[in-house]
Amino acid sequence: MFKESFKYYKSKKPPPVLDDVIDFHQIEDVDSSLYRKKEKLESVDCIHGLIPANEWEIYEIEANPGLIYIKNPFTTAGQNYWSVRCLRDFTKKPNKLNIDAHNLLPTGVDWWDYCEKDDSVLKKLRWATLGYHHDWDTKVYNEESKNEFPGDLNELCCSICNQLNFKKFNAEAAIINFYHLDSTLSGHTDHSEQNLEAPLLSFSFGSSAIFLLGGQTLDVKPTALMIRSGDVIIMSRDSRLSYHGVPRILEPSVVTWEDSYDRYSNYLKNNRINMNVRQVLNRSEKRLIN
Repeated sequence: MFKESFKYYKSKKPPPVLDDVIDFHQIEDVDSSLYRKKEKLESVDCIHGLIPANEWEIYEIEANPGLIYIKNPFTTAGQNYWSVRCLRDFTKKPNKLNIDAHNLLPTGVDWWDYCEKDDSVLKKLRWATLGYHHDWDTKVYNEESKNEFPGDLNELCCSICNQLNFKKFNAEAAIINFYHLDSTLSGHTDHSEQNLEAPLLSFSFGSSAIFLLGGQTLDVKPTALMIRSGDVIIMSRDSRLSYHGVPRILEPSVVTWEDSYDRYSNYLKNNRINMNVRQVLNRSEKRLIN
């Protein structure tokens, strides 16, 4: 049933009807039997562009145990900050990019800088990997293929996990996906990490998307969620190993930018950025044993 739902929401002719897509930004239109709204957190802590935790709106989906949705907990400046980090900083070496194998960039030139002079490779960037680099062929991490994980991104993830009682989380690997309006992400599970008990955190900026989350087989009908700019998805427990995918990118979300950030603003009008972060090692481990 997952593949059928994916095909339906991907269709251009005819386009899908979105009546069954849960959109927590329009909560009045969502059947209250489909979700539970978590009680407000007590903490007023905020870090790296987040609003105080006691202002977060947090939801759980009845059909998907372990799935936690946080409705955009970022300030406008916070969305700006992380979008810039993804486009300008996380695409620099020693991080790995899908375009590395095609020698599209002059030696020593960063992707974002190069695109300012020649935008021919702008849409060719699909992903960047940080920390432990995901191997798309073997699906296995390697101790010899990693670089230092960004400290601010680790702090962001740990702060959110602590608020939600996922203690001792440590961000060790991330994939930054760059989606265009015609992009999709086929249904898959994330099972490469040695630690499958730790949650997976997903942050979205820019254009909206339909996100499907099913079960641990393709026979389970997925839940369809509308993901808008700033939204955070956390997959834990049963949902951590469930099939999920993105069949459709939708109209741009409204993100306010300062005038000096026109290039970033223009990119996000027609593209979606997704940071998905995971812990690779078990708590007692210091390194991978391959």
